[in-house]
Amino acid sequence: MSTILVVEDDTQVRDFLTTTLNFAGHTTVTATDGVLGIQRTEEGTPDLIISDVNMPNMGGFEMLERIRASSKHHGIPVIFLTADSSPSAMRKGMLSGAEDYLAKPVSPADLLAAVQVQLRKRAQIEEDKNTTLRLLRKNIIYALPHELRTPLHTITGYAHIMEMDEGKTEPQETLRMVRAIIGATERLGHVVENYLIYAQLELIHSDPVELEAARNHIVRDCSSIISAAANKKASAAGRTADLSLDLLPMALRISEDNLKKIILELVDNAFKFSKPGSPVHIRSKRVEDQLHILICDRGRGMTPEEIGHMGAYMQFGRELYEQQGLGLGFTVAKRLVELHGGAIKVDSLPDKGTVVTIRFSVY
Repeated sequence: MSTILVVEDDTQVRDFLTTTLNFAGHTTVTATDGVLGIQRTEEGTPDLIISDVNMPNMGGFEMLERIRASSKHHGIPVIFLTADSSPSAMRKGMLSGAEDYLAKPVSPADLLAAVQVQLRKRAQIEEDKNTTLRLLRKNIIYALPHELRTPLHTITGYAHIMEMDEGKTEPQETLRMVRAIIGATERLGHVVENYLIYAQLELIHSDPVELEAARNHIVRDCSSIISAAANKKASAAGRTADLSLDLLPMALRISEDNLKKIILELVDNAFKFSKPGSPVHIRSKRVEDQLHILICDRGRGMTPEEIGHMGAYMQFGRELYEQQGLGLGFTVAKRLVELHGGAIKVDSLPDKGTVVTIRFSVY
């Protein structure tokens, strides 16, 4: 069963709680105030904490605040138990970050029911994390070797040619090979960066505390960030004349770096899968309380099956589907959009082009 820390300064109440929990098969550890509660937590991470609110030396609210500030223990569920059952007191307890708030005197049945609910939630969170890690390992095993080997082959191949040549190659040919090596190195760096971001995103999605912290950012004018990122990609692709923008200056709840990363990846795909000279248009519009950002190209387009492969959860699929780089960058952008409560949709027709629509709530 589970280990539960009981933090309570009243001896009779503490004995009642530990007896009830032990009878139900749980292991209990006790503390008489918040200071000792933190000490017991450090000595051995409990699965759940049941704490009084008003105690000498350190009360339950301050103890909870310190536990939530700990990277190691912030996910431990906490149930407050107090004699003050007023709505304002209960609301304060919930707003402090506690998972539940029970009024004294509490019956054994209500206590055990509340404990079971929180233990089930914690078990589900742990299972989600373990599932995420298993899927991460699977995708890295299948996809990462291909993504790394392709640019590495270019780098090592040209390096060997230059070594064997012993300086006899014409300067222009040498310059061409050097540029190819630089391009492959940049591609390799981009692959590594995206895999690290992807792994981080999956872990954040499985942790409610990390998820809330990641969403605590605001950009006041998304149009300037979108414009800068899109123009950067257009310049890198040598296609500034192909890019057109029609953007609204709206505020969004997202970090500047994350919004920039989303646009960079999606605009990169728009240029990568359309021919030079064909237009890439980015516009935004407000639809009720949402901002829609549309990235449109007139490239090769995709079939419904290919769109499905792009949108599949953690589907890079190079071992099954030869997507030529669509999977990872799009998946990173998609997960970043979802991280901030948004949604992404792809509409496309073969040889007609693609429209990627991002939807965010307006801040």
